Amino acid sequence: MVRRDLGRLTVLGCVLVAAGLVGLGYVALATVTTVLLFGWLLLLGGCVGLLHAVAARGTRFVWLGLVVGALNAAAGVILIRFPDVGAEGLTAFAALLFLAAGVYRLVGAFVVRGPQTVWTLVQGAFGVLLGVLVLVDWPDGSRYVLGTFFSLALLFDGLSLIAAGVGGRRLIGLVTPGPNRSVKSGPDTSKDADMR
Repeated sequence: MVRRDLGRLTVLGCVLVAAGLVGLGYVALATVTTVLLFGWLLLLGGCVGLLHAVAARGTRFVWLGLVVGALNAAAGVILIRFPDVGAEGLTAFAALLFLAAGVYRLVGAFVVRGPQTVWTLVQGAFGVLLGVLVLVDWPDGSRYVLGTFFSLALLFDGLSLIAAGVGGRRLIGLVTPGPNRSVKSGPDTSKDADMR
């Protein structure tokens, strides 16, 4: 049963790798697909939030739930109706996140010195560089940035699932005896053997 589940994990990893490679081949389409997917998720999440707020109308936080649900639903509708504008906004947001995370890691590496300082400095510098590169080419780069990131995420997630599935099957093969292997029993050290 575990072998079958690991086989399914490997198949899922192959599907994700294939989707990532197709996305890297058609980056503009992958960007629009990413924005539309994010928009639909926001819309569905907003509708669920609104329904939950209506169901919990006796509580003190019903207005907060209504506002958050309505904002999520409105953002989802805007992303679905205008995916190009949504891609520009999400690309700028991603660039600012890269910059903020990079600066945070750089400052943290200088403030808290430890065994990971060099690695943290490299991560911080890479984040700042990536954020600057995305912002320099914005908004023209918004046609391919999100699609590239999403496709690379699919590719690496798929490769990690394939590695987990294949490695897990090999590990199980080493631990459990196969149909042609016989289990060798060790010397009998029980009290009955001593009595004999």
